[in-house]
Amino acid sequence: MKLGFVSAILDQSSYEEMMDVAGELGFGCVEVACWPQGKAERRYAGVSHIDAERVLEDEAYGKHILDYAASKNVEISSLAFYPNTMDGDLEKRAAAVEHLKNLIKASAKLGVNMVTTFIGRDQSKNVEENLELVKEIWPPIMDLAKEQGVKVAIENCPMLFGADQWPGGQNLMTTPAIWRKVFEILPYDNLGINYDPSHFVWQMIDYIKPIYEFADKIFHVHYKDIKLYPDKLNQCGIMAYPLDFMSPKLPGLGDVDWGKYLSALTDIKYDGYTCIEVEDKAFEGTKEKVLDSLRLSKRYMENFVI
Repeated sequence: MKLGFVSAILDQSSYEEMMDVAGELGFGCVEVACWPQGKAERRYAGVSHIDAERVLEDEAYGKHILDYAASKNVEISSLAFYPNTMDGDLEKRAAAVEHLKNLIKASAKLGVNMVTTFIGRDQSKNVEENLELVKEIWPPIMDLAKEQGVKVAIENCPMLFGADQWPGGQNLMTTPAIWRKVFEILPYDNLGINYDPSHFVWQMIDYIKPIYEFADKIFHVHYKDIKLYPDKLNQCGIMAYPLDFMSPKLPGLGDVDWGKYLSALTDIKYDGYTCIEVEDKAFEGTKEKVLDSLRLSKRYMENFVI
């Protein structure tokens, strides 16, 4: 396995500055945030360290991206874009799909051949209605990815945190039961999972067992922790906004048992990219705190993977 981080945490840095940090801290890879230029939509989103459209138009730019990463001895694990491709707003949906398709082509052109994303969800519709939307929206995306030789790894984050995403959240592929249904609808060998155990913790789902069932579908891995607050949960219950009873934390500062998690990944002989995702509010506010979050997370995860 290679240890890296999701570049979105370095939102004030250029691509080169971000890669400098990755090299200086000794990371082996980076999952590079590639939102459309200048379109921040939410916390930890809107970051664009690689301009996908420019990659498709400018050979020299693409070569610079790869050469600079190589000069720092850092690999690009994937091009990352986490939009809502099934947004109820048709204009937003079309824009998200268009950029995702460009990202797939850019990933192929750079030889990265991996895109990490969400499947999306119309948050006002139920699961069954959203599965029908999957049938409508996603086959052309996956046909393009197959043609380009690109793997698409869907993260299992429900994108349900507060009132803005209520009631259904903005990403359908959140549970093993739904994974099975989506993989039946989209039987593509290049469609898989970007596995994040933290999102299972607050959903009260076993985050170890699915690793074995979906071993051949795990294309990419996130290291993010979640801390549950039992006293808060006892007051508001699981029907509350999730951030009312939990909080994202650095690996090792929450409730994920990382020894068991990495043990299961080694059981299935996973040897791909693994990236720390920092969303811990305790490490925001200054550049040094952000760098500390990466240093501490790396030091902790090196107990399990180098």
